[in-house]
Amino acid sequence: MPIRPIVRFPDSRLRLKAELVGAFDDDLRTLAQDLTETMRAAPGIGITAPHIGVLKRLVVIQLETDASPHVFVNPQIVRSSSEMIRHVEGSVLMPGVTDEIERHARVRVRYQDLDGTEHEEEAEGLMAVCHQHEIDQLDGIFWIDRLSKLKRDRLIKKFDKLQRLRA
Repeated sequence: MPIRPIVRFPDSRLRLKAELVGAFDDDLRTLAQDLTETMRAAPGIGITAPHIGVLKRLVVIQLETDASPHVFVNPQIVRSSSEMIRHVEGSVLMPGVTDEIERHARVRVRYQDLDGTEHEEEAEGLMAVCHQHEIDQLDGIFWIDRLSKLKRDRLIKKFDKLQRLRA
């Protein structure tokens, strides 16, 4: 399974809404495996198909405590807690920069597995943050959009500087 190139900020494809997955076939399984390998190589704990330029609603998440990756097809948040938490976020799309984002402390997610079977699960803490972060990306919302304009502008300048230093 190949590691695929990751789309980098500010690529305009990152603002597009991903399409629902309709075919639960070997191509989808291959895409999920490629996403997993790409996420691990990045390294990261979550990745979406749009991260590699494929506009499909597919997410892979693997926290450090997870023995294997979790694959979510067509995920959607169906309930969110009123309690909020702050967590430092970043992205494989914008390596080297992070900032603190406010998110719901708990969410209930409805999704399908690679066979098309529907599931619902409750998530809290870091997993809840990951669901919100990755589902935002599927909807064309980049994590820095959750920052104030001042913080976002500073973060973009820092990222641009890092990119110039790496070039």
